[in-house]
Amino acid sequence: MANMKSFDIGAQFQNLSGRHPGQWPLLPRALCGVGVLLLVLALGWYFYWDGQLEELSMGEQEEQRLREAYKSKVQQAVNLEALRKQKEQVGEYVATLEKQLPSKAEMDALLSDINQAGLGRGLQFELFKPGQVVVKEYYAELPIDIKITGNYHDVGAFTSDIANLPRIVTLNNLNLVAGKDGALTMEAVAKTFRYLDREEVAAQRKAEADAKKGIKK
Repeated sequence: MANMKSFDIGAQFQNLSGRHPGQWPLLPRALCGVGVLLLVLALGWYFYWDGQLEELSMGEQEEQRLREAYKSKVQQAVNLEALRKQKEQVGEYVATLEKQLPSKAEMDALLSDINQAGLGRGLQFELFKPGQVVVKEYYAELPIDIKITGNYHDVGAFTSDIANLPRIVTLNNLNLVAGKDGALTMEAVAKTFRYLDREEVAAQRKAEADAKKGIKK
């Protein structure tokens, strides 16, 4: 029986050449139909469905991005009042700091205050030398090399007076040396800061713009 069935199947594929496919036996016609269907599916996938699926994937990614952006906007809207209060607080803090920065015209008075803080404690200035002004983006920095001599308590009081000045002054690169007579010598770089005037701000912005143009070239 198995040989008979095998013979019958094989017989269906014999003498197909020259015959119209519609006249083929059932099995060859079925296999041919399946082959055509698979070919159509392959061509459809290659020329149409593959691009459609890629667009669908990109659309899903864009949808996810928009969802995240929407959530972020909603969160910002919910916290808008708190953010406004924080902005006001930051503005007040910056204004307070700016008040501690002297103007260009007030720098001489500040240098005099630093000098008087030392003399008022009975200290001897061996060096008081303002250096070159260093202009930053929003402010200017003035270093002052100082060297003072006095007893331990007076030197400590001087550093405290400097910290309590109404303007910002910092002591950097401190070096303390005790003398044989009990005197203490302190070397340091006192740095004070001032805000830039309009001309300096304009010059700073022009320099930044010129630097950007140079990079683009």
